[in-house]
Amino acid sequence: MQAGLTQEQIKRYREDGYVFPLHAYDAAQATADAANVRALETQYGPRAGQILRQKSHLVLTWVDNLIRLDPVLDAVESLIGPDILCWTTSFFIKHPGDNRIVTWHQDATYWGLEADDIVSAWIALTPSHRGNGCMRVVPGTHTAPIEHQRRETKNNMLSMGQEVPYDEDTGKAVDIELAPGQFSLHHQLIVHGSEANNGTIPRMGLAIRYLKPHARQVVESTDTAMLVRGQDRVGHFKLEPRPKADMDPEAVAYFETMMATRNGGRYRRPLAS
Repeated sequence: MQAGLTQEQIKRYREDGYVFPLHAYDAAQATADAANVRALETQYGPRAGQILRQKSHLVLTWVDNLIRLDPVLDAVESLIGPDILCWTTSFFIKHPGDNRIVTWHQDATYWGLEADDIVSAWIALTPSHRGNGCMRVVPGTHTAPIEHQRRETKNNMLSMGQEVPYDEDTGKAVDIELAPGQFSLHHQLIVHGSEANNGTIPRMGLAIRYLKPHARQVVESTDTAMLVRGQDRVGHFKLEPRPKADMDPEAVAYFETMMATRNGGRYRRPLAS
């Protein structure tokens, strides 16, 4: 069996800015990981969002496993080569009746990264379809940055309210519909968003941002990433440690310090309280 993307899939990604559906891992394990998310939400309540919002792979071993899935890394390697860093992870969760949306935007606009290609893998832990607010993309919009506006809305899952103008009446948007255990790949500049969950089941997925070690942070003085395949011969990022156990105190302390440095007063400490 061929590892990685086919030539046709690579061509589609280069031309359209995305490719799907791809197989990440067994659907039963995806369902088990969705249960892990619910258990975390039960244990930590509103604070769970703090863990799941970014870099949860630093404190949760099962998320650390997800960023290293061979089928995902094989596909990413087909696009950016054998040396791969995981820059961050983010869970995007919409429970039934959740009216939150993600406005049309390009990911790279606010990341402060200088990189020729950052690939996002979106792994579905539950079914993701139009009815429960799946991700939607506009093909071919990944070729250049687009000026963003800020629209302050209470139900926007994007913290800065960033948005690019897009006329949905054109009918060009594509629904990235995935079954549990499947994933999609999308380019850092593809225009994408999602609607509210008007269905009866949760829409739960993990976005993983992969990049080459040659990428660099140009806004902050330092940045961190985790090496997941190959080697880092450049050293633009401080390499992150893997967690030894879920919510291991040493890993939590590292996570808290890093998040406080990155987010300042917007970050509430401590996680483990």
